[in-house]
Amino acid sequence: MKQLINLILLLALIVLCWDYPILYPLKLLVVFFHESSHALATILTGGSVEELVINQQQGGHVISQGGNQFIIISAGYIGSLLWGVAIYVATVKSRYDKVIMSALGCSVIAITLVLSSSFFSWMFGLLSGAAMLLTAKYLADKHNDFALRVIGLTSMMYAPLDIYSDTISRSYLESDAYFLAEYTGGTTLFWGSVWILISVVVIFYCVKWVIKQPDC
Repeated sequence: MKQLINLILLLALIVLCWDYPILYPLKLLVVFFHESSHALATILTGGSVEELVINQQQGGHVISQGGNQFIIISAGYIGSLLWGVAIYVATVKSRYDKVIMSALGCSVIAITLVLSSSFFSWMFGLLSGAAMLLTAKYLADKHNDFALRVIGLTSMMYAPLDIYSDTISRSYLESDAYFLAEYTGGTTLFWGSVWILISVVVIFYCVKWVIKQPDC
């Protein structure tokens, strides 16, 4: 029951604060996860990353060569979803919140140093990673636990909301679904719908699993 109450309270907090500046850094972090997923998919499928950029308008892009284009294009939305699920599940499952926060901070810094290609991307990535490392070092476990759950849940929920906004309600935009439709055939609406379905199913089973976890 405690896990369910915590989940409902965090969801309510995120929804209430969604349009306020307090969530702006978190939304940028999710964009970082999104673009990083494109870049990592490129590398893992044998391609090379020429440019990774995030901007102040909560957007970004990756320019790459080679690799499996279907996987690379699909990796953005699905990747940010999986970042969120991994962070949230790891936090619920483990009591090593400081270790998880440190690992996340190191990952953000490493990706930034190796792949980022603009001043804003560098500053955001390095400052975010440093903030995570400082949080892990100086704040109590309960504060790290809360921060990780908010990061994970925001990334999870942002995925279907962003997919809907970019590929269904504004299907004319040159989104990932638009580019995948050009690459494979089909329509932006089709690929956006597929990704939303995947997101909803993954989130459903994640929440179902979390609720079943014993209170601690």
